Amino acid sequence: MNKTIELQDLGLKDYKETWDYQESLFQSIVDAKIKNRREESTTPTKNYFLLVEHPHVYTLGKSGDMSNLLINEEQLTEKGASFYKVNRGGDITYHGPGQIVGYPILDLDNFFTDIHKYLRLLEEMIILTLAEYGVEAERSPGETGVWLDVGTPFARKICAMGVRASRWVTMHGFALNVNADLGYFDNMIPCGIRGKAVTSLNVELGKKEVNEEEVKEKLLKHFTALFEAEFKLKTEAL
Repeated sequence: MNKTIELQDLGLKDYKETWDYQESLFQSIVDAKIKNRREESTTPTKNYFLLVEHPHVYTLGKSGDMSNLLINEEQLTEKGASFYKVNRGGDITYHGPGQIVGYPILDLDNFFTDIHKYLRLLEEMIILTLAEYGVEAERSPGETGVWLDVGTPFARKICAMGVRASRWVTMHGFALNVNADLGYFDNMIPCGIRGKAVTSLNVELGKKEVNEEEVKEKLLKHFTALFEAEFKLKTEAL
């Protein structure tokens, strides 16, 4: 079991370009597993964790409803946003500047073969990170992601999640609003859930801006503890 994860911080990168890159890493792990099985080999499979920030984009999961996007193609162009239908779970999600997006591409055979546990640990990573800022976050029953003030009229989502898994290999992941422009969420029904607001860490803290590099460090610290993993940083150019 290989619990070392190659960490890559891609900076600001186009959604489709990143999605294609995710797919290539995902497929390389799946192919390695198939080869191991065919050759009865125990060669360790690799794990990756991509951190990225995307230009404005809306993505719709495979079970999503197109009507949850409230603007048309012309309006998307006016707002400088793009739109993609993707192969993850969940409904519609927005990504944009000021949001930390994480794509763990893991062979869960290296950790545990339980997708429910995987999602709960990703949520726990976010909850523990926000707690370091004095923000009390929690899960909302039946709704993947991380929320504030669940069960009250002020419930609001701060982190969306949607994953894909095949042969116990994961892709896609989480999107944590840190310094996000919340106006872009008005153009959709977030995750297809009506009547629920969205928030960002800087709003909750009453700050103009939160240090995103510091948030990343805290996220990775909690991830390694929860998954009993270790990161190695990719240093060569992508």
